[in-house]
Amino acid sequence: MRMLDVHRLRVFRSVVASGSVAAAAANLGYTPSAVSQHVAALQRETGLQLLARHGRGVRPTAAGQALAAEADGLLARLGAVETFVADLRSGRSGSLSVAYFASVGAAWLPAVVSTLTAEYPGVRLDLELTEEIPTDPTRRADLQLAVARPNFEPAAGTTAHHLLDDPYVAVVPERHPLAGRDEIELAELVGDRWIDNDFARGWCRRNLLEACRAAGFAPAFTVEAHDYPTALAFVSAGIGVTVLPSLGSAHPAPGTVAVPVVKPVPVRSIYALVQDAVADTPPVRSALAALREVAGVPVAASR
Repeated sequence: MRMLDVHRLRVFRSVVASGSVAAAAANLGYTPSAVSQHVAALQRETGLQLLARHGRGVRPTAAGQALAAEADGLLARLGAVETFVADLRSGRSGSLSVAYFASVGAAWLPAVVSTLTAEYPGVRLDLELTEEIPTDPTRRADLQLAVARPNFEPAAGTTAHHLLDDPYVAVVPERHPLAGRDEIELAELVGDRWIDNDFARGWCRRNLLEACRAAGFAPAFTVEAHDYPTALAFVSAGIGVTVLPSLGSAHPAPGTVAVPVVKPVPVRSIYALVQDAVADTPPVRSALAALREVAGVPVAASR
């Protein structure tokens, strides 16, 4: 069998996504006849029936659905190669992929990205917001900012650079009876209305729930916010209290007070996970130096 024509795969994928030849033609700027010819040629190349009529449109057969799924990976990889070629053509010297989570993105990334763009204007930065550390090595960013337990051990091929231990704080209205305290025991918040601040149910929330169980209770969440800023705004409105990592309260809402929580002290550790294959490249070294600076890591501790 001859090598498959990538352009025909793209046309076929558009038909599957659009649900009809006419819609795919409109999306691609082709005539319906041209789209039909490309699909027919692809079916001849593969020896497979890829589409079947469905009402006024078409839908993929089992073979067509499987080919469409494979085509997604191929076209994504081809898109990355085309971007790489465009970088070379425009004089860029490469790219650096950085994954980060929301609170550290707001607090640290502006300074880090400013440093990188000033020192390496020819490097394209690919930023991705994610809360999880991928198990698939092919999906890992060159550098990922991640949260985990203290003494976290990364996967093979990755080096973890500890940046900060981030203890949790209770954010309460400034008129709350406990607002003037130096610290608050978790169990003292049992009777309050709790505002959930992690819709994704990520590691940071699970870490908090474990600490509450250790204190002998489960928090009664009465309001669910999707992120830290919204939760802080709810506290400012007097709706309740929220408990989150201290970095998440770096930009407090008016009328709120952040107080460290104890007994126990939930802590998240923040790491920069660097792929060993790019660890010695100048942009990665600069990114690590900038991260250590914004995290307040002493120079001696960074060695």
